[in-house]
Amino acid sequence: MQIATWNVNSLSVRLPQVLDWLARQPVDVLCLQELKLTEDKFPFMELRSAGYEAVAFGQKTYNGVAILARTPLTALARNIPGFEDEQARVIAATVETPQGPLRVLNGYFVNGQAPGTDKFAYKMRWLQALHDWVRSELAAHPRLVLLGDFNVAPEDRDSYDPVGLADTIHHTREERAHFQALLGLGLTDAYRMFEQPEKSYSWWDYRMLGFQKNRGLRIDHILVSEALRGAVTACTIDRAPRKNPQPSDHAPVVLTMA
Repeated sequence: MQIATWNVNSLSVRLPQVLDWLARQPVDVLCLQELKLTEDKFPFMELRSAGYEAVAFGQKTYNGVAILARTPLTALARNIPGFEDEQARVIAATVETPQGPLRVLNGYFVNGQAPGTDKFAYKMRWLQALHDWVRSELAAHPRLVLLGDFNVAPEDRDSYDPVGLADTIHHTREERAHFQALLGLGLTDAYRMFEQPEKSYSWWDYRMLGFQKNRGLRIDHILVSEALRGAVTACTIDRAPRKNPQPSDHAPVVLTMA
């Protein structure tokens, strides 16, 4: 079984690339972030023709998340229960698999702008609310995956310039502490379960030849619960779509489980 996450940075622009990628890499579940469209504009029909059912939580111009799966999706949830939020940032659903129900939590985490700003304070509140919710979700769904664009580079090796960017957004101690707190719930960073190439990133700025110079960050993550850890056989970053004309600035991350 394969599960992937991809911040597409506008599904209306990138839909042909998503369909092409699914034709080449027919994963069982694909979680998308930054749809930048409302649900009435979501391409349900095109994705169904490609073999995927989908649930979406959209918003005009900004944010938006979706889960695509080859099997029916049930027990849908949108955003973090009890946390007031006008942004479409989280969608969750249960996927039926031969090994049993799999709970999938897909998030477009708050960017936060810069430490000391209102947006950073919002990010801290959001991350704490997410932590509390994930704890309750794990209690109800031992087979759980939390994935998406976390907007956090968890370690220095996840940044092209950890010294120059120290304590800036995505690199702050506060953000990294929240990431570690999620791991403390019993989740594992699937990418770090395996030896990976040095300077492996999932996002590159469009400016200043960021991708060509590999000036990137690893901010797209797949965290698996303890019940799934033993089934994980690989986790990779697929850089190929970042080479497309008009690409997203993010690359897909793909988890493989036996």
